[in-house]
Amino acid sequence: MFGLEPHVLLLLGACLLAACAFEFVNGFHDTANAVATVIYTNTLRPWVAVVWSAFWNFIGVFAGGTAVAMGIVYLLPVESLVDQNVYHGIAMVGALIVAAIIWNVGTWYYGIPSSSSHALIGSILGVGIAFSLLPGGKDAAVNWTKAGETGLALLFGPLLGFTLTILLMFLLKRLVLNKAIFREPHKRKPPPLWIRLILILTCTLVSFFHGSNDGQKGVGLIMLILIGVVPTYFALDVAKNPLDVRASLAQVETIMQRIDPASLGAKDQQLLADMRAKTTDLDRIFQGKTAVGQLPQTARFEIRRDLLLLANRGKKLLGSPQLSLSTQDRQQYETAIGTLKGFTDYAPWWVLLAVSLSLATGTMVGWERIVKTIGERIGKEHLTYAQGASSELIAATMIGLTTASGLPSSTTHVLSSAIAGSMVANRGIKNLNPQMVRSIALAWVLTLPVTMVLAGALFVLFRSFSG
Repeated sequence: MFGLEPHVLLLLGACLLAACAFEFVNGFHDTANAVATVIYTNTLRPWVAVVWSAFWNFIGVFAGGTAVAMGIVYLLPVESLVDQNVYHGIAMVGALIVAAIIWNVGTWYYGIPSSSSHALIGSILGVGIAFSLLPGGKDAAVNWTKAGETGLALLFGPLLGFTLTILLMFLLKRLVLNKAIFREPHKRKPPPLWIRLILILTCTLVSFFHGSNDGQKGVGLIMLILIGVVPTYFALDVAKNPLDVRASLAQVETIMQRIDPASLGAKDQQLLADMRAKTTDLDRIFQGKTAVGQLPQTARFEIRRDLLLLANRGKKLLGSPQLSLSTQDRQQYETAIGTLKGFTDYAPWWVLLAVSLSLATGTMVGWERIVKTIGERIGKEHLTYAQGASSELIAATMIGLTTASGLPSSTTHVLSSAIAGSMVANRGIKNLNPQMVRSIALAWVLTLPVTMVLAGALFVLFRSFSG
């Protein structure tokens, strides 16, 4: 299968199983945030809440697209790291998965809401940096541009969650006449029906958007494994027709011919020359082909690399102030490049299914620790109905917006900061539990460096075994 020896195939299966285990851990680690309010307020029984949340996580994975998944894939430019030694690819993906799982399980055990997103991204960066430090390693082992975008999204999410929840609580206090929503939940009685419906809606939204964002991280992780270990089979979407490539390449070449190299600086001229070299090479490879299956397996990874480099150089060139292109030409170029990237930015249906099932199953396990933290330990008072609903509404909105932008979001940190904001809105900053806030903040600060060091060390260790 995949042209791999039995023991290598077994290692690949272990990596895929570990990726599903990461999503399983993500389910009971992160999704507990989604069910915390409905369980704590007696809106839903625990088993109903987790099954309901699991279902919407499952739907969210399939509905979320692949933009976030590809953001994870391109964070570590696997095209620069993959070589002929399949064991090196296994060492790469194995190290980052094991490091992320170790941190997730450790923080869950102590009931500290930490971010699976931070853990995964820190592990990916750690592997990339470790690779660049190896003899013969490459400087471009991490896509720092994408890493910067990801870092900003993860940084501003909690800050906005905190601020917007304070504003929403402020509005609720002045606009809602029925003060029942601001009371502490009764230990045994469910809240009034209208409050229950609001809390169920916000739980549903957080669960759905968690699946669409965090689930897509799992999809990206599995695609990273498949492309890194068996690139000849998964470098391109075999369901696509090469005729689409030829037509789009022709559009790109037509637009490039309208660019006068003499009007560009030396750096931009080199970008244009690189683009022309890639389109020429791709034209040669695709000539006479009517199905991806007709392409030599050994050429598919090179095609992927050419397509991605073409898109990368084109993005830089179009951003140059020296380039003079009409709006219509720019739109045609973007459309053509979008079609070309459809060959590289994809995930098979079975990958989506495996991730959604892992995430949904994990949601049904281990939620108690985080629910207690969310409901009682972030603030000095117990969570009220208004605080739970406003926090989850803001969290769902933030996660949905980052998913639409193709950026990862931390469900844990966005919701925890929103809960903290709701506590501050009630009685000021003194209403926060300093010990728990300190623990959450410490986990937030330490996650990236710890997982980077851990994944980097594991990568060097695993790679030493692979020769």
